[in-house]
Amino acid sequence: MIRNLLFDWSGTIADDLPNVLQAVNGMLRAEGKTPLDRETFRARFRLPYTEFFDEMLPGTPLERLHQLYLEHFPHVHEGVTLIPHAAEMLREAAAAGIRLVVLSSAPEPHVVPQAIALGVRDYFEVMRCGVIDKRLEIHALLESLDMRPEETAFIGDMRHDIDAGKAAGVLTIATCTGYETAAQLMTSAPDLLVPDLSRLPVLLGLRSISRTEIPVSTVGALILNARAELLLIRTHKWSHRWGIPGGKIKRGETCEAALIREIDEETGLRLRDIQFVMVQDCIEPPEFQRSAHFLLLNYLARTADENPPVVLNEEAQAFQWLPLAEALKLDLNIPTRVLIDECVRRRLL
Repeated sequence: MIRNLLFDWSGTIADDLPNVLQAVNGMLRAEGKTPLDRETFRARFRLPYTEFFDEMLPGTPLERLHQLYLEHFPHVHEGVTLIPHAAEMLREAAAAGIRLVVLSSAPEPHVVPQAIALGVRDYFEVMRCGVIDKRLEIHALLESLDMRPEETAFIGDMRHDIDAGKAAGVLTIATCTGYETAAQLMTSAPDLLVPDLSRLPVLLGLRSISRTEIPVSTVGALILNARAELLLIRTHKWSHRWGIPGGKIKRGETCEAALIREIDEETGLRLRDIQFVMVQDCIEPPEFQRSAHFLLLNYLARTADENPPVVLNEEAQAFQWLPLAEALKLDLNIPTRVLIDECVRRRLL
């Protein structure tokens, strides 16, 4: 039985590839070398990173490499996002009582602030960062945390992660969400190869398969402010498209109570004039981050305050208040566009 999960960070939990590529190209330019495009970088980058830089910047001392990298890395967490399904994976593993640890080559001054900004720091018991060779470090990590190899799995997106897991005798899981392709990962013969993290809770026994077979009832609201502008939020869960805030109905909650709670949690807003609009039967939505069947209970509501501040939680990346005409120009997810069209048809907007 798996009781402990070790995670790589970059490419497994956080998508920081654009930032890392910018930092590496800054290092190359500073040393008079030609920068790399994204695909060339992915093809040539490898861990331990000292081997990569021995090829790209031969003879450069390790201290100099660290200095150059930190100088050229963009703002610590600006532009860094969670890998799709990572938040759900961490939430379900933590709920199942699994111990969660990060083992990463990325520097701690980057990883920890990113984890805080992305809302996942509290899931991890330990974040062991700045590791050059994970094949050596993993033994000491398991021993210090009293983790038995046969009860532990290491999830990563590079062959070095798989090699490190095999060196320690833990279950190795490769995910195709980061720096290396499935073909590259398979050369290290991981115990499991997954396209992303969405199925891991089932594969590891953290979630019953039957849960995925039951339609999920959710509530959401198209919210208007005092200027009759619409609130739209962008979230990675819906392929970074714009939509409305909302979430699942809890057992024992009325639909309207669930709506008030979800809007407060996701935006900090208080609602008034709540009006039910429609139900959408949303089966396998192509824009959603995983396989799903939702019953979407859609409402129209107004803010209870004159100039309400919007405070997003970790589920959303941005918000806008827009007039109807401008809102319709956005890259809206399909259910949100259907809701707005219905409100227009019924002259509710």
